[in-house]
Amino acid sequence: MQSKATTVAQYLKELPADRRAAIEAVRKVILANVDGQIEEGMQYGMIGYYVPHRVFAPGYHCDPKMPLPYAGLASQKNYLSLYLMGLYADGEDALSVWFRKAWAKTGKKLDMGKCCIRFKKVDDLALDVIGDAIKRMTVPKYIDFYETAIKGSRQKSPK
Repeated sequence: MQSKATTVAQYLKELPADRRAAIEAVRKVILANVDGQIEEGMQYGMIGYYVPHRVFAPGYHCDPKMPLPYAGLASQKNYLSLYLMGLYADGEDALSVWFRKAWAKTGKKLDMGKCCIRFKKVDDLALDVIGDAIKRMTVPKYIDFYETAIKGSRQKSPK
């Protein structure tokens, strides 16, 4: 469910109290651990964390007018979700590998797609692992990962 809210405050105000509390708890972890160059605002109908154009001028390849998405936090119809774009990385040294191993050590069940972590309540989450993952994905590392991924996807395109 995409929100029509134009500010984070408006988005939070629209949520039922239980969902607002869960989103605010995750938001607090994000803000405490995110690289200082990342900005928070509304992106794609959810709370977005992004690399602004002043840091990465090309913007998002799908829409260069948009800043580069880094993370997202949303209240969906049947669950809440946290999108950590840096978890798209593959390979044995990737953040995604570390993340899954660190989460498993907590004993909590991980409901995750490629970069989307789905949860119903904040107690479902390993907030310390989320905070560490965000801290590990600095803006320079993320831009390098992103540019490498874009080059790779363009090379694989049919001619």
